[in-house]
Amino acid sequence: MSNKSPRSRRPKSHRTSAAKRHQGHPARSGQGRPPGPADPAEAQAPGNGNLILLAGFAASALLFWYYHLLVLNQMADLSLGIPMPDQLIGGYDAGYIDMLRLAMDEDARGQLSYVHKTAGLLFPLFLALVTMLAVNLHVARGPLRWGLWSVPMAFAVVDLWENAAIDALLTGPLDPASVALASFLTVTRWVLLLGTVAVAAFVLARSFVATFRRKWAGEGLSSPRV
Repeated sequence: MSNKSPRSRRPKSHRTSAAKRHQGHPARSGQGRPPGPADPAEAQAPGNGNLILLAGFAASALLFWYYHLLVLNQMADLSLGIPMPDQLIGGYDAGYIDMLRLAMDEDARGQLSYVHKTAGLLFPLFLALVTMLAVNLHVARGPLRWGLWSVPMAFAVVDLWENAAIDALLTGPLDPASVALASFLTVTRWVLLLGTVAVAAFVLARSFVATFRRKWAGEGLSSPRV
């Protein structure tokens, strides 16, 4: 007499097909789809990414204050009160450069060149890198990411180019074409600086909204279902 249970008497083919049906239907969340972030960029962002970004932007603001509002203003003491070309948002002409060359001696020109190689180098590179990191963390791959990346990259390139152009104006022969180029670089630099700040603000605001929506949905604060 056989001691097999009724369950064990089921044909093997039936048990196999049932197992396949079970494997073909993975567990689903309450919303009918596997849980996970909707934005691929949010999935890549580390938990403390926003804290790193805030620290980076705070350091960039400190470098801006040190370079533009402290050091360059102090350089006016070496130029009989004439502001530095870097500060002139609207640009300048050959007459201004000629007046600045007469007001600054060799030591003052060397001091400005040193400022360009230190704070004038650190500020654009640091701000550009932090802004690009923010875009990388919170914007998914695609044309939008590349478009946002292009602004801080262009700002850093133009800023460093402008520093070299200004140093050449103060130490080399006065060429009207070189003055026009340096003035154009100064104006473009300020425009790209404002654009970089706008990109950073856009990315941080976008991240804040995405985080708020996830928490709103995760804590069940959205409108109740009927």
